[in-house]
Amino acid sequence: MTREELQTEVYKIFREQFEIENPGPDEDLKDMHGFDSIDAIELLIELEKILDVSLNQETKKDAMLHIRTVNQICDYVQELMPRQVPSNQNAV
Repeated sequence: MTREELQTEVYKIFREQFEIENPGPDEDLKDMHGFDSIDAIELLIELEKILDVSLNQETKKDAMLHIRTVNQICDYVQELMPRQVPSNQNAV
């Protein structure tokens, strides 16, 4: 998946799941849109579905601590992609 495709999917999730229309790529989601830890968990679940992966708890905790913008979400997912585990296998 290219970064552009990934970003398109992230924006789609924000519109459909969180009713946030086109946040700026570098807007702080928490400060600008009230995006909290529960929202972050829901976002990670949606990303797992799109990527057909299962993220372990440590990876999810790390994401929740370090992701604040759409660009950071895309960076993080692209970083994980080589390490991803297909969802039909056990998470590492």
